[in-house]
Amino acid sequence: MELLSRKVLDEGIVLGQGVLKVDSFLNHQMDPFLMREVGREFTRRFAGEAITKVLTIESSGIAPGIMTALTLEVPLIFARKQKSLTLTEDIYVETVYSFTKRESNDITVSKKFIAPGEHVLIVDDFLANGEAAFGLARIVEQAGGTVAGIGIVIEKAFQPGSRLLKEAGYRVESLVRIASLEDGVISFVEEEEGQAD
Repeated sequence: MELLSRKVLDEGIVLGQGVLKVDSFLNHQMDPFLMREVGREFTRRFAGEAITKVLTIESSGIAPGIMTALTLEVPLIFARKQKSLTLTEDIYVETVYSFTKRESNDITVSKKFIAPGEHVLIVDDFLANGEAAFGLARIVEQAGGTVAGIGIVIEKAFQPGSRLLKEAGYRVESLVRIASLEDGVISFVEEEEGQAD
């Protein structure tokens, strides 16, 4: 996605140790026009998958998730990381490790929002080691649903997440694939190496 690639190059800040800061358009301030295009692109890529729900994780996955759900005309569910007084029973719980925050979180989804037989598209902002995507996929499968695919806004292709998810049988579509953040320079995976399939 050329628009997204330009944003990453123009506004992304490499913090070192494989961390890319994109808080000017995705993780703190959000660019609604860019998110609308992200939603349209995921809808295009997953056309024909009979998706019934979109599932993401709070909070940075909500913007691309809601725009994808809007374009697909299905509900969005977001897994909560924070404990909630109103979400204590009849929940699916998975523990995921955040590469960026260097901490584990329990993520929860109410059982009433994913029914057996649902075709769920997982959408998230970043893919590094695949922990969040695997956690969300386990929730879908616990519910008796099917993971229709995993849509990632920015993939760190130099980390193993995409490979591990594909080896586990999931379809992964990443809008931007970063090959390296070495020496503070953002470089993308070349077309001939293949975009996400």
